[in-house]
Amino acid sequence: MAQTEKKGGLLRKSSASKKPLKEKVVLMYDEIFTTEDPSKCNPRFWEELFLMKVNLEYLEGKLEALDGEELMKIKDNINCLFQHCIQALGEEHPIRVVNAFLTLCALIRGVHQKNKSTSGFDIINMLVGFDKAELCMKNLMESLDSLLCAEGSESLKSLCLKLLLCLVTVTDNISQNTILEYVMINSIFEAILQILSSPLSRREHGYDAVVLLALLVNYRKYESVNPYIVKLSIVDDEATLNGMGLVIAQALSEYNRQYKDKEEEHQTGFFSALTNMVGSMFIADADEKISVQTNEAILLALYEAVHLNRNFITVLAQSHPEMGLMTTPTSPIPMTPVTPLGTTPPSSDVISSAELPLDADVQTSNLLITFLKYSSIVMQDTKDEHRLHSGKLCLIILTCIAEDQYANAFLHDDNMNFRVNLHRMPMRHRKKAADKNLPCRPLVCAVLDLMVEFIVTHMMKEFPMDLYVRCIQIVHKLLCYQKKCRVRLHYTWRELWSALINLLKFLMSNETVLLAKHNIFTLALMVVNLFNMFITYGDTFLPTPSSYDELYYEIIRMHQNFDNLYSMVLRLSTNAGQWKEPASKVTHALVNIRAIINHFNPKIESYAAVNHISQLSEDQVLEVVRSNYDTLTLKLQDGLDQYERYSEQHKEAAFFKELVRSISINVRKNLAFNTLSQELLLKEFSTIS
Repeated sequence: MAQTEKKGGLLRKSSASKKPLKEKVVLMYDEIFTTEDPSKCNPRFWEELFLMKVNLEYLEGKLEALDGEELMKIKDNINCLFQHCIQALGEEHPIRVVNAFLTLCALIRGVHQKNKSTSGFDIINMLVGFDKAELCMKNLMESLDSLLCAEGSESLKSLCLKLLLCLVTVTDNISQNTILEYVMINSIFEAILQILSSPLSRREHGYDAVVLLALLVNYRKYESVNPYIVKLSIVDDEATLNGMGLVIAQALSEYNRQYKDKEEEHQTGFFSALTNMVGSMFIADADEKISVQTNEAILLALYEAVHLNRNFITVLAQSHPEMGLMTTPTSPIPMTPVTPLGTTPPSSDVISSAELPLDADVQTSNLLITFLKYSSIVMQDTKDEHRLHSGKLCLIILTCIAEDQYANAFLHDDNMNFRVNLHRMPMRHRKKAADKNLPCRPLVCAVLDLMVEFIVTHMMKEFPMDLYVRCIQIVHKLLCYQKKCRVRLHYTWRELWSALINLLKFLMSNETVLLAKHNIFTLALMVVNLFNMFITYGDTFLPTPSSYDELYYEIIRMHQNFDNLYSMVLRLSTNAGQWKEPASKVTHALVNIRAIINHFNPKIESYAAVNHISQLSEDQVLEVVRSNYDTLTLKLQDGLDQYERYSEQHKEAAFFKELVRSISINVRKNLAFNTLSQELLLKEFSTIS
């Protein structure tokens, strides 16, 4: 018997002896695309339609092929199809429900694709009709809510979330998607929370639920009262918040694992051998090759949780009780095609084996550690736009954490020590750190390490000024907490001081190039004021008196950099140019650093002359410093321990608008209702009772 092939809704015998035959469902679609009511000739038309396997490709293609005028002619039939889909969602027979879901997705995407240039209100009219829109959308949202909250099929819940994601991301700018007004009025917030609080539902649908919530929170967030923002900000149920944290941690852990696997693959491969043979000239290329696509969607969800909900802060430091206790799901779930990690959930085998994989060298782990590791990877390479956005969002999240009193309390808690293995960028002048020798320290040390790592590794021509400013602000906010609460942190402060001084050196060396693009004096002032913070208040938060002595030693040892900076800002502040005012602020901020240099340098020279020593050791310099503190005069500088709190709406609105647009495009692109998932669904519901 001749083999039968299927293509674009046509059934064709391989012998090609006859004309191609159309599937029955395709013939039924063709009837909908006429001006006649298809149920006139066949009263059971709609009932039969939802028993037919949906041909997504044909239906979407048919909609896209029509011009606006042709589409308007069949508007009544489109409205009718949309309404019958909603009715079918309430059916007892799961196959009808599945086919209704898939048809709705095809309708929404097809009509939107065709009407990209028209307003959202036209889309609503085309899909459902103005006169019936409110009732139809209410019924749709109620059906989705019921299916999400019911004890029924996990596959149907998955389709619910896919349909909602389809609805939300159908326009690039979600705030222009006026269909979402009905999602605001008929909230599904509680249904999302229910998914996150249940271990089984969370494992199956947590990722989609979290991404959906993050997108809904960003609908017209600056223009009107968004109920999802209000509700998210007051959630206090521990199981729900922990569930959300678990989903985010899983996705970030999976990213970290993929990156580590690729890194190890590179190190053991031929490329590694070649690099070792010819030196480090290919390091940058190697680093680019092991990049894994970033996950802005899950990062946005983490940001919204941290920014909006004070109770979520506690989740950051919690080890997860369900760790290692998960079992493989028994119910079949729709398969998703292989797509970049940035848009799809972690693979089910990763989730089922453990809700949060532990690192081999870490006794316990938590969301904050996972996030810090993720940040250390994405912040390595900021040349790529997605990584730049991810790096910026990581720093914004850390800014929110650094401002929070409770977060600071556990960051600085001496009883909560962790070994955090951050990823370090390969650099010619330093060896790869041995992971095994990492000490257990309070989490704030890992945050400071991450900031130092960024400062050291991004001094380049394409200077990421904005990220540097955020980085220095985070360090400043942490120091403000330490000063306020008199926390004496045992940290290698010298590494931070050295990084800051090298940053100032870089700004001066590249003055002409950088000034053409940036106001480098803003950053220079922030760095100088960090030193002023240590000089003025260091005795209240540095771990030992010798740490304070070492601060002075570093300033004296590197005095040439501060002298050069003073010369540069003095030159520009005395000229009547655009940099006069910002440069003069740096000049005034340098007063105490210059006082220290001018006070101790003659004393050191005198000590060397009296003792006939050409070059003093560190201990000898420290001895001079300690014996001459009493004659040093410093000026009290106001406002060093004050900072402007983070504000999204006033400063970051444009960034988030662009970020959400990028996420919406990505989610839509990878939201596939492919044939394979349809086959699985139909197999699951193969018997109709």
